Amino acid sequence: MLEDLTTAAFSPTSWPTAYPKGYAVVDVETTGLARDDRIISAAVYRLDARGEVEDHWYTMVNPERDPGPVWIHGLTSEALEGAPLFQDISEEFTARLEGRVLVAHNAVFDWQMIAREYARAKCEAPVRQRLCTIALSKELGLPLPNHKLESLAAHFGVVQRRAHHALDDARVLAEAFRPSLRAAAANGVRLPLHECRPLTEWSDRPATPRIGQQAGPRGYGGYSQTSWRPSRKRPACPYPNPGRYEAGGRLKQGMRVAFSGDTSTERELLEDRATEAGLHVATSLSRLTSLLVTNDPESGTSKVVKARQFGTPIVDEAAFGQLLADVEPASEG
Repeated sequence: MLEDLTTAAFSPTSWPTAYPKGYAVVDVETTGLARDDRIISAAVYRLDARGEVEDHWYTMVNPERDPGPVWIHGLTSEALEGAPLFQDISEEFTARLEGRVLVAHNAVFDWQMIAREYARAKCEAPVRQRLCTIALSKELGLPLPNHKLESLAAHFGVVQRRAHHALDDARVLAEAFRPSLRAAAANGVRLPLHECRPLTEWSDRPATPRIGQQAGPRGYGGYSQTSWRPSRKRPACPYPNPGRYEAGGRLKQGMRVAFSGDTSTERELLEDRATEAGLHVATSLSRLTSLLVTNDPESGTSKVVKARQFGTPIVDEAAFGQLLADVEPASEG
């Protein structure tokens, strides 16, 4: 049973030696949620091993395109036109991230946006591990009504002044992370750390217009920007679906495998490994799905909900990695 987690009054006398030596609490605002979207502002709060703030930093970033949902983040084309490009701030960003665990709310999103920007700038993000505060709140069993940042902030009495402003969101998260970290240390909770693999591939393809250029009829023009990875279509699985995975058994070539949620290995790498093993990687979940891979089987994602409804077997990423090492060949004929 964890101690009461409603206050920030945790001060463990001994600190877990396995915990990281420093953290970079990050928030980025973006032009949208897709792979081709860009960062328009970023903030970093650097914390020491026990979650105390060392310093903070904020910058706007010129995305060289339409800024997207201005009504959410408040950054107009006019405001961003004189801002530096990502490659101009990448060195300072690197100094803020290097040697630290990246901490963010829904960390996989912030990490992937950052990794793509570094790939566009032809360099690597200096991040090797990330920690999602949503996952940490679940590990701590916090009684939150939902997984929004505002709910986490309210739980710890942190006042949010400017929602969806990178600097204030990063401040709020840093203030909520400190008591969460101390609670984890006091109760011997293992931190939900995930490996980060920097992206190194990108390609040019049409996207939205540069700031200052005239947009098309729906706000999108012919500006060509870089994308973190060439789009590609996996070949169809050559084997018939042998049915569902049975607990304790082996995977068999042709089984339909779906993925949901954050993974320590980049999702596309996991999907590549599954495809190479002869499995069918499914983008959605149906009654024909053989197995769902997720590190958060209690989440309310649509795939997890459907898996529960259909009785689809669920395993975590580590178990799936072990199963991939011994996939049964498809039946002949």
